[in-house]
Amino acid sequence: MGTELKHRLFTVDEYHQMGHAGILHEDDRVELIEGEIVEMSPIGSKHAGCVKRLNRHFTEGLGNRAVVSVQDPVRINHHSEPEPDLAVLRPREDFYANGHPGPEDVLLLIEVAETSARYDREVKLPLYARAGIPEVWLVNLAAYEIERFRGPSADGYRTAGTLQGGDGLTAEHFPELRLDVAELVEPA
Repeated sequence: MGTELKHRLFTVDEYHQMGHAGILHEDDRVELIEGEIVEMSPIGSKHAGCVKRLNRHFTEGLGNRAVVSVQDPVRINHHSEPEPDLAVLRPREDFYANGHPGPEDVLLLIEVAETSARYDREVKLPLYARAGIPEVWLVNLAAYEIERFRGPSADGYRTAGTLQGGDGLTAEHFPELRLDVAELVEPA
């Protein structure tokens, strides 16, 4: 007869308590996904450069019309607080100092992947869709493409498309900000 293993799932509040108690440190590369503390991949230079380009594009293009958040937590629900590479958020006077943004605050989430595209696609994207995040981009540096997802539902995103070098890309909430896919995904 086999023994059934039970997993202890953590809440977002318990996860934060671990930080306050010194169990988790600010520099630990972890995030809370569906109650489990998950170690994130190291950030390579291509990944970091891509995030910096995205940050500049949205910060300069949007000014005070949105808050651009880089690798900061987004509280999805009671058991999930991922740290997407970039989140474009509704403006708030406190710049989210009084609490992390939730799904209702997010206009666009972007995950940049050198080695984590499959994990992002199979684990994080369904989580974002169930939470109602309206648009997610997966910048897949290894495949030189960007996957765009829109129309969230409990079963995933209803619309998905892949863009490659030479294609232009705009966010649903900010169609005036056109981005050249090649600038993000092709080697310098």
